[in-house]
Amino acid sequence: MGKDSLDLFGAPKALRAVPVMVPLPVPKPYSYLVPEGVHVEQGSIVQVPLGPRQVFGVVWSDASDDKVDPAKLKQITIVFDCPPLKGDMQQFLDWIASYTLSPPGLVARMALRAPTAFEPEPMVEGLRLTDARPERMTPARTRVIATAEDGPAWTRIGLAHAAGVSASVIDGLTAHGVFEPVFLAPPPVTATPDPDYAQPVLEDIQQDAADQLIASVRAREFNVTLIDGVTGSGKTEVYFEAIAETLRQGKQVLILLPEIALTPAFLERFQNRFGAKPAEWHSDLAPRMREKVWRQVTEGHVHVVAGARSALFLPFENLGLIIVDEEHDPAYKQEDRVFYNARDMAVVRGRIGAFPVVLVSATPSVESRVNADQGRYTKVHLASRFGGAALPDLHLIDMRRFPPARGGFLSPVLIKEIGKTVERGEQALLFLNRRGYAPLTLCRVCGHRFQCPNCSAWLVEHRFRGILQCHHCGHNERSPESCPECGTFDHLASCGPGVERIAEEVEKVFPDKRIIVLSSDMMGGIKRLRLELEAIAKGEADIVIGTQLVAKGHNFPNMTLVGIVDADLGLANGDPRAAERTFQLLSQVTGRAGRSGLKSRGLIQTYQPMHPVMQAIVSGDPEAFYEREIAERERALMPPFGRLASIIVSADSRSDAEGHARGLRQAAPAVSGISVLGPAEAPLALVRGRHRFRLLVHGKRGADMQGFVRAMVENGPKERGSVQVQLDIDPQSFL
Repeated sequence: MGKDSLDLFGAPKALRAVPVMVPLPVPKPYSYLVPEGVHVEQGSIVQVPLGPRQVFGVVWSDASDDKVDPAKLKQITIVFDCPPLKGDMQQFLDWIASYTLSPPGLVARMALRAPTAFEPEPMVEGLRLTDARPERMTPARTRVIATAEDGPAWTRIGLAHAAGVSASVIDGLTAHGVFEPVFLAPPPVTATPDPDYAQPVLEDIQQDAADQLIASVRAREFNVTLIDGVTGSGKTEVYFEAIAETLRQGKQVLILLPEIALTPAFLERFQNRFGAKPAEWHSDLAPRMREKVWRQVTEGHVHVVAGARSALFLPFENLGLIIVDEEHDPAYKQEDRVFYNARDMAVVRGRIGAFPVVLVSATPSVESRVNADQGRYTKVHLASRFGGAALPDLHLIDMRRFPPARGGFLSPVLIKEIGKTVERGEQALLFLNRRGYAPLTLCRVCGHRFQCPNCSAWLVEHRFRGILQCHHCGHNERSPESCPECGTFDHLASCGPGVERIAEEVEKVFPDKRIIVLSSDMMGGIKRLRLELEAIAKGEADIVIGTQLVAKGHNFPNMTLVGIVDADLGLANGDPRAAERTFQLLSQVTGRAGRSGLKSRGLIQTYQPMHPVMQAIVSGDPEAFYEREIAERERALMPPFGRLASIIVSADSRSDAEGHARGLRQAAPAVSGISVLGPAEAPLALVRGRHRFRLLVHGKRGADMQGFVRAMVENGPKERGSVQVQLDIDPQSFL
């Protein structure tokens, strides 16, 4: 046992107590005794009794302040054969718990999401060549023996595949004593990436950017670089060079992507550069593969992980670089149990681990732009597309002047351009950030509107599946033939468009064209979406109609027209980030066009052509938009010039939720520079049968927001009955 362990836990001469953090909503670690002769250290993953059951946990760094008589403490039951959680990882988890005001046990649980991987992977049965040879040799047997001589040991299937024979040939040779059984280490989930596998040819501006990143990696210290480049400017190739340098140093790399499950093209680009794909980490990964990735990451056998936000909590053995691609994407914010923004937490992890972090976006968040402008981040700007490809020509379609036909949603101007595009053999993309067929169904006779019984939201019609569905709780019901209120048949009206309705309109105009609808709620799930994205990239569709999924960095070489069906949709709410998000989303979508160098266009349907967001997009001057948006944020002391915290109180009854929210408001301390707005009924006042009230805390940039909110909760009424309180520091959603 090392000196540090002795300093932390005391001399191991008698049974001693150690703090163990269990993955439950507990505020601190609990004390347990270490059995005689058992070795534990800070970070050891263990199993301990908790009440009537056994749970896993981690030996924590902070001593527990339990006042329990040592004679009453229970003993650790199992110490898993697993690399310990490193000190910087524990520090990171403690920091997140403190910043987000979350129970430390719940935060620790996010790093221990694969309990069956705590024990080593089982050895694999293999074969090793002996000196024996069969009397009768055949060409197949000769190939097998020649192949086997190239390696010390093989798996049965692997050898058969490499030699191009059936497994029965291997079995026959084994029966003749040509092979003897051995046990092999489990195979890696992916091959080791080679940083020199395929050296890219970069343009001067890209090479300069890559050199800056390589220098930051070689410095072996914490720094943050923001790569701000137009769509198609080669940002990925640039940060690949930072990855290559990190691999040369023998360190691991984490690449965060907002929709890793939907980006097979990225994995292929990575393989083309490094000769092997990165390991994946996302919710759609098979449980067995998740366990293998988790284990091999902790042991250092996986060198690069490409993952969703939860990959940030993988316990890397030697992490040396984090890339946050599409850093502006709202998908990085988790809004369940532990509320955190993976982009911001990636920066924290880099600071604690003393390694560089790279943020990447064609439309950076205002927070990142301000950090770069103020010198906290290094800014690298790529102003032009790779290979001389031109950005699309962007034009606004004023829907007041060029309205759609009665019952339609596409302007004649857009329809005409779609026709020209597909006749040239090129692809058109129509974007509408609204799933389903129609967002509202009502009866034209009595005015009845179909609403979710559990939420204050309308039911969305999904005509392809014949259902009405709530997108908040999942409630669905069959589409009725008559009004349930007045019983009238054939008078139900679908109000407003979703992507399915746009597809119906397009199909009437272009009945002989291949149309694909991309939406996260289509049948077939992730597998189908991947196949459809591949089909689009190969040119196997003429017209694509999609939700925000199409804005996730995909590369469609033959896409030369992008049409925005309803550019005003994101502006029609009270979200203080509405303008920023609309600008980012529309810019990303129009950036799908013309990436292969073909002349391209982007047409934006809007009823507000003079809105600053619309003008910023078509002017090709994003700096003007950022300057205006940053100035407005600064005037209002909104993030990043001020701080926000959201408190949502929910309960089975409206009065309980409102009463508890008012009690919290009354418990707010009197602090200069921090104010509380509310309580008020949340915009989504009812979700999953629970009534919701919101308080919004607003403070100056340097305000102790966590201390203020903590005091409110500690001095306010305690949660009783069905009442639940959710705390969200730096909220992104205001529903």
